[in-house]
Amino acid sequence: MNQKNLLGLNNCFLDLDDPIQLFKVWMDEAKKLEPNDPNALSLATSNKDNLPSVRVVLLKEFNQNGFVFYTNLNSQKGNELKENPNAAMCFHWKSLLRQVRISGAITQVEDKVADQYYNSRGYDSRIGAWASKQSKELNNRKELTKSIKEYKQKFNDENNVPRPNHWSGWNLSPTRIEFWLDGDSRIHERLNYTINKSGNWIKSLLSP
Repeated sequence: MNQKNLLGLNNCFLDLDDPIQLFKVWMDEAKKLEPNDPNALSLATSNKDNLPSVRVVLLKEFNQNGFVFYTNLNSQKGNELKENPNAAMCFHWKSLLRQVRISGAITQVEDKVADQYYNSRGYDSRIGAWASKQSKELNNRKELTKSIKEYKQKFNDENNVPRPNHWSGWNLSPTRIEFWLDGDSRIHERLNYTINKSGNWIKSLLSP
């Protein structure tokens, strides 16, 4: 029988006041058990007409300031975030039967932060950031491979590929984080954190 914490939840919720600390614990466990991309998340955005879209991206960093991912700023998600800087993330770890939902406002990371991450990427990935006009229509696949070849010729020094101005990171500063654990007969366990006007996190239980 699973142990319960003071709120009557499974002990995996840990009774922590800081959801970022709890997220780190859950992410560390996911890294041990998820076979592929434990940092994968579904990112939901909406354009100026309130039409939503969702796709999977990879979380590259998180801390008390938020959750960071990188992309082409002129992609669909990039353009939508420029129009409506609010977004939501959802992590689903099947191996753990857990889910985390995060929502908040989005801001672009500083150039020096983007530079540091970009320079840590492999050569082909850095070239791809130049060659791919993300989300734009291609006439055929050869058009992309030709662009990759051209940029490899332009930046033939693997140690000197500058970051394109159109490629950077976004930071989601959370105002709400919900932790979800699968339960028998769909009686799931849900712990919700919301941030108040003083910047403090308030915990509450949600009905499944």
